[in-house]
Amino acid sequence: MTLSSLSASATTSRTSHVEQILKAAILNGQLTPGQALVESDLAGQLGVSKTPVREALKTLEGTGLVVIRPYTGASVRVFTDDDALAIYDMRLLLEPEAVRRSLAAGVDLAKAESALARASAAADGSERSIANRDFHRALYEHCGNPLLLRTLDGLRDQIALISAGSWARNASWEQEADEHRRILELARTGDTTGAAQLATDHISGFARRHIKAGIPHEGGIG
Repeated sequence: MTLSSLSASATTSRTSHVEQILKAAILNGQLTPGQALVESDLAGQLGVSKTPVREALKTLEGTGLVVIRPYTGASVRVFTDDDALAIYDMRLLLEPEAVRRSLAAGVDLAKAESALARASAAADGSERSIANRDFHRALYEHCGNPLLLRTLDGLRDQIALISAGSWARNASWEQEADEHRRILELARTGDTTGAAQLATDHISGFARRHIKAGIPHEGGIG
């Protein structure tokens, strides 16, 4: 599969178009961690000039999916176990409380239900990662704290890349989908505390299965 076959809507700007193509390629494993992202090569594959590729790579660097180093260029980010633990530690500290506050505020669960359905019907890891990411955001987006929301949003792409890489090694996404359904069931009943606790269990369980299990580490997540 070539990158050009992952084309986005023609109505989007050229830079946004390139960004979405590259993000999808990273999240579905077509562009692998550590792989060099050569502007001229990508521009040729996508049929654009180097300028939108350069700008798209800068944006992806800001989301944590790409690393750009002077003289060596851009590459897909490689997450060490310590990187992943740090990201999930922050997520575990923040997201369950954001979920609890959002549900207590009476958030409409239609977006979460839609995201769960899209994740179930996803054709590849990229679609599934994006749908799962949307599911989590739908549960915490009305937490009432803009700084908390921006912080969690800032972790979303990095979490998606960690998840995609983990599923490639151990396809446990069906287990995570079941956990999502149980969180949503409690949310529907109005059990905000129970849903937040399940969110805590869900996040820490993923980290324990996919990150912590592979390294000797005391404390932290789990």
